[in-house]
Amino acid sequence: MQNSPKLTDQTQSFDILLFDHFSNHCLANTIEPLRAANTLSRKPLYHWRFLTLTGDPVSSSSGMQVAPHGALKDGAGTTLMVMPSYGFRGLDGWQTTKGLRAAAKRYSHLAGLDTGSWLLASAGLLDGYRATIHWEELTGFAEAFPEVDTVRERFVVDRDRITCSGAMAAFDLVMHLIGESNGQLLAMDVAQLFMTRDSARSHSSSSHTSKTVDRATSLMQEHIERPLPIGEIARRVGCTQKTLEHRMQAELKATPQAVYRRLRLNLARKLVSDTDQPVSEIAGRCGYDNASAMTRAFRSEFDITPRLLRGLS
Repeated sequence: MQNSPKLTDQTQSFDILLFDHFSNHCLANTIEPLRAANTLSRKPLYHWRFLTLTGDPVSSSSGMQVAPHGALKDGAGTTLMVMPSYGFRGLDGWQTTKGLRAAAKRYSHLAGLDTGSWLLASAGLLDGYRATIHWEELTGFAEAFPEVDTVRERFVVDRDRITCSGAMAAFDLVMHLIGESNGQLLAMDVAQLFMTRDSARSHSSSSHTSKTVDRATSLMQEHIERPLPIGEIARRVGCTQKTLEHRMQAELKATPQAVYRRLRLNLARKLVSDTDQPVSEIAGRCGYDNASAMTRAFRSEFDITPRLLRGLS
């Protein structure tokens, strides 16, 4: 389990129900963004546990064994994520169905990741909902469960049900959840940490404006040491400054100035934590005239000074 500060009332909990032959890839893409959000925010925003149907250990499709924190019957909280992956058709028996139906009364949200949608639908827990599943199973899923509004999407959030189409989509889903609950700037920070392509929009809903925002943030990342004026960034991506401001506000809930400052300070935080470079040198590498200017911005953004952070690292 993650080493995190003491949980608070604002902490969101995720119980992940694993079965034999679950996908390591899907599990990592679900958990690692949550872990990164905790690390970057220095707050216990998310907490997770691993469960199995009976409380016994399970092994992934590649042979990694997981000793769970408990059995499904003992779980309760915000969200239950069902993750069977391979061999799911042999898992939808009475024991699984009974366990999931009982769990639906103890969790505010149910999520089916990868092929987990099949188990939820088999238990009647997706009737009347929009849902997706791994695209290789989409046709069979739609035929088997006509009461479900099956759609070909990477992930679907429909009221208190969440479904996801596979391991890569799990990362997109969790990024979306982070952005919705704790802000698009934190989601952007997490995307940047994992060096995802199109990191500005990897967690946002698709729209015709996303490419503009992504090109703008890419330019910002390329010009950290010598920041460009926002007007020049807008010109290079082919729009007016006002248009860029509108689109960034709509997608990231922040101004271009705030996004640029966040990118510069994220680099500063990494250099403070991971290197022995003087703060004055870090300031120059992050586009600040002097250490004092960067320290003021750093403290305003992260509620701690560079030197104090270095002492905690």
